[in-house]
Amino acid sequence: MTSPRLLPARGPLRLLALAQLSNSVGDGAYYVTSALYFTHVVGLAPARIGLGLTLAWAVGSVVGVPLGRLADRRGPRGTAVLLALATGAAVASFLVVRDFVPFVAAALVYATAQSGLSAARQALLAGLVSKEERTGLLAHLQSTLNAGLAVGAGLGGIALHLGSRAAYLSVFALDAAGFVVCAAVLWRLPAVAPTAAVAGERLAVLRDRPYALVTLLNTVLLMRMPLLSLGIPLWLTERTDAPAWLVSALFVLNTLGVMAFQVPAARSVSGIPTAVRAVRRSGVLMLAACAVFALSAAAGGPWTAASVLVAASVVLLAAEMLQSAGSWQLGFDLAPTGRVGEYQGFFGTGVTVARTLGPLILTTLLVEWGAPGWLLLGGVILVASYAMGPAVRWADRAGDGSAPAARTA
Repeated sequence: MTSPRLLPARGPLRLLALAQLSNSVGDGAYYVTSALYFTHVVGLAPARIGLGLTLAWAVGSVVGVPLGRLADRRGPRGTAVLLALATGAAVASFLVVRDFVPFVAAALVYATAQSGLSAARQALLAGLVSKEERTGLLAHLQSTLNAGLAVGAGLGGIALHLGSRAAYLSVFALDAAGFVVCAAVLWRLPAVAPTAAVAGERLAVLRDRPYALVTLLNTVLLMRMPLLSLGIPLWLTERTDAPAWLVSALFVLNTLGVMAFQVPAARSVSGIPTAVRAVRRSGVLMLAACAVFALSAAAGGPWTAASVLVAASVVLLAAEMLQSAGSWQLGFDLAPTGRVGEYQGFFGTGVTVARTLGPLILTTLLVEWGAPGWLLLGGVILVASYAMGPAVRWADRAGDGSAPAARTA
């Protein structure tokens, strides 16, 4: 796993990366066009779109846990294939919905299938590679994901430029087709044997308080996720003198940075102790990034402000890569053997919560509070990163030689 290449060597690991790439291109196009498609083509009010998507992802985050459990019990490869096809069908259904209720129904299927697919993929990965290889492979997958999103965003930009109904429909058709290709690639992977059910341990992750605490702290760390899509654009345009086009440049900087450096950054993480150290370092860097972002409001002139924002974004990039590598390792290593899908389904709810609550929190902190809001955000993330150490030790001790049900003590 020391190769600098974007894709791993030939074999199951490369197939996993290709499956990621196949649907991330369509996702990148979907992300940049979906809001305008639902308003201009479907004809929904923005408030209704937000309500529908929030409801869908709230349900999806909850259903992801039993779907992850299903992957453990029925086999992750077949489950992942079926959920990839279900996601593609949900995206395809967006092509024909023209009212709020069908939109919500399609969004519910989309969010549920996406959440379950993520958990099933993680269970499949855990069954195909050794514990020592997981974080390195996830770094490869993250780099591949960013490459696909970048290409897809470019295609979506073309659709936005054309602005026609046919262009928008082509984007959604591309995304739906991408999930079908993803399913076909996943089916080429070796099958991973399902794990046997254990009496009295149904959805034990919901009673695993140490793991729940680690998941909660990781959710706090993930509040950085909406920064690039919402927090920084609002801050840049409303609080600084930097040119508006810098929003796009900072997004490209982050995407290319992850593509180039996520794999090397993950090499320092090889077990629970190194993962905790990576998370701690990410918290320090996150506070530093927030402080520099806060300073950009006082930077006189557009180019000075732009330089400060670029510097802050570089520090944010380093914090993101360390936090990602550390959390991947912890999410896997603290999950009991045979329950990776179920536990990853629960761990993945942090992403959904961050994406759902993050916009509201960031808007309040950054737009309304200004520089103090940046410092508060960085401080909270720093505290959560240092609290991760005791929480991980608790979860690690509780899991040593005990059944999952015993970890509720």
